Amino acid sequence: MVRSTIIARATDALPLAASVDDEQTENDLQEHKQQAKLIFRRITPNSEPRCSIESGAYTLHYLISENVVYLTIAEKSYPRKLAFSYLDELSKEFAITYGPKVEAARKPYAFVGFDTFMSKTARLYQDTRTATAASESSMDRLNNELNDVTRIMTKNMEELLWRGDSLDKMSHLSTSLRSESEKYRKAAKKINFDAMIRQYAPLGGLGLLFIIIIWWKFF
Repeated sequence: MVRSTIIARATDALPLAASVDDEQTENDLQEHKQQAKLIFRRITPNSEPRCSIESGAYTLHYLISENVVYLTIAEKSYPRKLAFSYLDELSKEFAITYGPKVEAARKPYAFVGFDTFMSKTARLYQDTRTATAASESSMDRLNNELNDVTRIMTKNMEELLWRGDSLDKMSHLSTSLRSESEKYRKAAKKINFDAMIRQYAPLGGLGLLFIIIIWWKFF
């Protein structure tokens, strides 16, 4: 289910609003909220507009719309389609209510009052069965690109923390290209090795036969 939500400005990672979480949730998600701050800092104009980042038992989903990043922390088993439907609901309402004021915001959590709408919407998405029914109308409004969850970039938090991976649009393509390149490199090595075996195997066989004949005659 959806556990926590944070909204930040894309250009400078300034937090604009956040869900009010209970003490248990705060304790459970302390590390993941720090990771969310890292994600906000990694956002660039070239970042993927939608991304799911896996981290242990949770997945951090974010959606970028009109210079605002909407990020939710959900259990790993929670359907991505519902997570992004939830974020889409938030983005539409936030744009209507606070859109013109976003650029002028100077203090963190300037729009803390948005928690009321976040809490109400999050409750609809707690149960996946209820959420599916409640979000059907929202899903109808989403374009095909959003519905096609297979096109949402997926990352692993370890890749961001230790490998310095980017959230840019081309990074997942370059990762795939690196993977394919490695496959082709290994395949090329195998082909070259097989060719070498075919080339020198007859000579090796003659050499072995010569050694056997010498050994049989003199030993």
